[in-house]
This record gives sequence, structure tokens and C-alpha cells, in this order.
Amino acid sequence: MTPTDASDGLDAEMVRYYAARAAEYDDWYLRSGRYSHGPVDDAAWQSDLEAAARWLGERPFHGRIVELAAGTGWWSPVLARRGRLTLYDATPELLEKARARLTGAGLDAEFAVRDAWAEPDRAVDGLFAGFWVSHTDRGRLDEFLGLAFRWLAPGGVFAFIDSRRDAASGALDHRPPAGDVQIRRLDDGSSFRVRKVFYEPAELVPALERAGFIDIEVVTTDRFFVMGSGRRG
Repeated sequence: MTPTDASDGLDAEMVRYYAARAAEYDDWYLRSGRYSHGPVDDAAWQSDLEAAARWLGERPFHGRIVELAAGTGWWSPVLARRGRLTLYDATPELLEKARARLTGAGLDAEFAVRDAWAEPDRAVDGLFAGFWVSHTDRGRLDEFLGLAFRWLAPGGVFAFIDSRRDAASGALDHRPPAGDVQIRRLDDGSSFRVRKVFYEPAELVPALERAGFIDIEVVTTDRFFVMGSGRRG
């Protein structure tokens, strides 16, 4: 943890936020309640979500796969069908949702509470992070991508899906981030500060190169998502 993280408390506050949000987290994916922006925007969201899922399904994952900051496991079934998946998240409440999702799909995986910044304890063939890169401070992007590189065995693949800036992405009562920090409200009215950085491909490609990745691809859907991948040589 950097001195800034320690002083502003954002890391700990984000863990509390996601623990409190666990029961309503998938409303974001499903465009339910406060996350519905009307038929046109919701249809665009669904189209982009399907495009991101297809993109992820085309990544050459196999063997031992780790998913960092797995949340409720929305993307995990895609990965669990490709290899031996381990899901990590700092929030037990979210991991229980992920466990239920995979069990319901008849899929097996391992689950453990773990900080996404923890150093790798083994080398794996694949690493995935969904909506975590945007929670990484601009000053630590290289640090995280270097950590992702260290997770991988030679030839291993790293991939991520994350958010682009769009007014119809979050809840109706969420305002855009100020200084890369956003105030998020839950259905019960509680509010939390969350780090949210909207990285674009022009920033992500050179960052992946600096980390040592090859065969880099960073693409976007029409509106909502950015997806990237690279391989350790």
C-alpha cells in the first residue's frame, strides 16, 4: 500500500463498499432498478456486454487460470470451462455470490479471499481481471501490470475487461468521478468513495508493453467496455 492509499483510505473503503453492495451488485449487469437507463441505452449495454463476453471467450485460456477481483463471478463461467479456475476477491460476500453462480452452472472452481495486490504465490497459464484495472490509481498502473506479468508462466495469457466513460454506465444517481474518485450510493442510501479511472487504449497499450507483454490487443465495444490482453513470452 502506498502512503497515499494509507492516508486517503480508499482501498479499505472500496472493500467495505463491495461487501455492502454484494446483494445488489448484479443489478448493474442486468440493468435493474437504478441501473436502468431506458430501452435504448439498456439495449446498447446488453449488446456491448455480449460483445465483451464473445471477446473473452476467444482468448486462448487453458490450464491453470486465476481470476483477480472476481466479484460475483459474472465472467467466471467462461473461464471455468477453459481450465482449472481459482477465484480471488478481497470481499467474502462477493465470493459467495460467485460460488453460487458457478455451482448453478454445474462448474467447479476454487475460491479464496485475497487482495488483488498480493504477490503471486505460483505461476499460472492465465490471469483475468474484470473491472479491476479502473480501480487502479494512475500512478500504480505499471505496478499492477507488472504484478500481472509475474503471475504468468512463459506463454501465459493476461486479459481484462473494464469500463469506458459513459453517462449511462452506472446508477442513475451516480455522478462522474472527480479526480478519479467517484461517490457511489447503494439502495439503502449509504454512500462510499470509490477510485474509478477510465483508461483508454492509447494509455493501456504502452503500459502493457512496459510490463513486458507481447501479442498485445486492446479494443473497445461501441460504448461501455474496453478489453485488453497480452502474453508473457
